[in-house]
Amino acid sequence: MKVKITVILVLLTFIVICTAFDNGFKGINYGVVADSVRFAVPANFPKPVYDFKDNPVTGNGFKLGRILFYDPLLSKDKSISCANCHQSFAAFANLDHAVSHGVDECLGTRNAPPLFNLAWQKEFMWDGGVHHIEVSPMNAMTNPCEMATDLNTIVSRLQETKAYSALFKAAFGTAEINSQRVFRAMAQFTSMLVSANSKYDKYIRHEAGGTFTSDETAGYALFKTHCSTCHQEPLFTDLTYRSNGLDLRSEDIGRDSITHLETDRGKFRVPSLRNVELTSPYMHDGRFDDLKQVLEHYNSGVKNTANLDPDLHKAGILGIRLNMKEQSQLIAFLKTLTDTAFANDKRFQTPQ
Repeated sequence: MKVKITVILVLLTFIVICTAFDNGFKGINYGVVADSVRFAVPANFPKPVYDFKDNPVTGNGFKLGRILFYDPLLSKDKSISCANCHQSFAAFANLDHAVSHGVDECLGTRNAPPLFNLAWQKEFMWDGGVHHIEVSPMNAMTNPCEMATDLNTIVSRLQETKAYSALFKAAFGTAEINSQRVFRAMAQFTSMLVSANSKYDKYIRHEAGGTFTSDETAGYALFKTHCSTCHQEPLFTDLTYRSNGLDLRSEDIGRDSITHLETDRGKFRVPSLRNVELTSPYMHDGRFDDLKQVLEHYNSGVKNTANLDPDLHKAGILGIRLNMKEQSQLIAFLKTLTDTAFANDKRFQTPQ
């Protein structure tokens, strides 16, 4: 009797799994209404790098990209989606892990970077190993310690899932599903992740809600004196690769993995400071839990590496020496870069 019950339960489980695979996964609304979307360049931003000519953002294309971003069907064991490591409330960073957390509980070696203002980037990842927004998801999809799958498997699964035929037809005119369309739909979603509505932006654009406190004003002055060379406004990164003296010899070779130059060992892309209040932990390996630890590194922890960035070694002084009051003021300014409207935008959250 027990054997018969066990067999029945196994069969029922199998039927449930097959039904879910055929129609989509629970928790995602494949019929969510398409948002009215349009890519617009903020008034205080430069022209984007990404050329939308061949992949203009449409409501249905954005909807498809959003669903793909949240669908665990894209991973090896159908357990995780892009959103597992890129959480909307954390400005699409990973709040609960220092490094990427993939299938089979595998932990990677680098912190999952936040995703916003990607249309202004010409290179992606900490080492710049990807050169186009449309193919940037491939790194996570194929990484054996992240989603651990391949494009053929992904396309095959999407073709076998009823909901996607109509979604691709609405987005691209025909029901054909291929890897290029997968990437272009996802690019329509990720290119729309524009963060440009922080208190700082309102201050710069002289809008309501943009008045700085005395500490924020003092922190902005400190930022311009000590940080703005690498973290250039308005993106708050110059998109270069630099060593900030984390280790005398970095275990992670960083940019060297792309250029194969010893002088690039331990260099990583300068991250944007936008939404930095939301995107902890910090650095390429997530070693610092909060902004105070980050500033203390620059104050007293910078290592004099052979390729240390020159701006961190001036007049015989390593790092950026700030007293406690100055550090507090700088943090007050950095918090003006938090874009709560972006982090709370329903269009970017799980399609339900």
